[in-house]
Amino acid sequence: MPPLGAGYRSVVLIVLDGLGIGGHGAVPDTLGHVACLRPLALPNLAAMGLGDFSACVPSQARSGSSARLIPLSAGKDTLTGHWELAGVVTDLDLRTFPRGFPPEFMDALKARLGRGLMGGLPASGTEVIERLGARHLRTGELIVYTSADSVLQIAAHEDVVSAAELYELCLAAREVAAGPWLVGRVIARPFRGSPGGFVRTGRRDFSLEPPGRTVLEAAEAAGVEVIAVGKVSDVFAGRGVTRSLAAGGNREVVRTLLDLGPYAAGDGPRRLVFANLNDFDSLYGHRRDAGGFAAALEEFDRFLPALTPPPGGHGLLTVTADHGCDPTHPGTDHTREDVPLLISGADWPCAHLGTLRGLTAVAGLASAALGLEGFNFWPRKA
Repeated sequence: MPPLGAGYRSVVLIVLDGLGIGGHGAVPDTLGHVACLRPLALPNLAAMGLGDFSACVPSQARSGSSARLIPLSAGKDTLTGHWELAGVVTDLDLRTFPRGFPPEFMDALKARLGRGLMGGLPASGTEVIERLGARHLRTGELIVYTSADSVLQIAAHEDVVSAAELYELCLAAREVAAGPWLVGRVIARPFRGSPGGFVRTGRRDFSLEPPGRTVLEAAEAAGVEVIAVGKVSDVFAGRGVTRSLAAGGNREVVRTLLDLGPYAAGDGPRRLVFANLNDFDSLYGHRRDAGGFAAALEEFDRFLPALTPPPGGHGLLTVTADHGCDPTHPGTDHTREDVPLLISGADWPCAHLGTLRGLTAVAGLASAALGLEGFNFWPRKA
């Protein structure tokens, strides 16, 4: 790894949400099972070292380094995975509710919000709004639902509850969901329209705060511009983020990165750019769409050259994941797996770095590359 103060002006971290790589006899293997479905065109990811984790990814002339990272945190979800990537290992195992929220939780939520509630079961957001929206318009009861993730989603029509009021209700719900229920995120889902044509108009997440200081905060304190793209700012409850760029699916996140020009100019501030490509998880992993997952990997691979640090520059690109979400595995939940770390940049060696304990390797890498204090570690090999 680079020594402290190695002169990198930019570190770009891209999380392919849910791209686990199996490990240690585990049955789930997101990359392995997806890559072996059919021949995949992944020349750029393979050159960075993705082929080190699956025999079904054809090898290429190497242009970067790779390592296998073993997660140390108890959970296998977006929050704990991202927190560990940022240097915080936690024993929090956020709860999921595959059979819906229990009555005592719904009662506590109703008492805190002072409004009637309906739903409370796992559901697709668009489907549950269409199914319960007419009743919501008649009664004013809030639509409550969950998913395979540790989330509480609350939907309301903007003619019944304004978006601003819904955000306040979700902040209050955050208090209920933080206690013994340990729900990772509360998500506001305002919508408009009429029965048969409801349309969601936005989204705002209210996450648990990281239970420790992250490398984002260390970077911010050192005067590094910390730019969060996609849902990253929500994942960290805004802590350590100096600029947040909203973006939805994978393509929009990539376009936002390209429009940004992620690598700092010579006279600009140093940068830590942290982006999440959520479609791998939400559209393909949870929905058990292995073919869609494979196609999304190929699409990202085609974008990868435009995201690579320019020759002779001072940028470092890291590509990793937060957990697994094997679309061939039974059920719809995340899968606990190791994750890949792929690294490319100026003067960076081309090698396989072995197996390391902790997704915290990513925080150590960013800290060392940018010359930060407090995260100057490199995990020991497993």
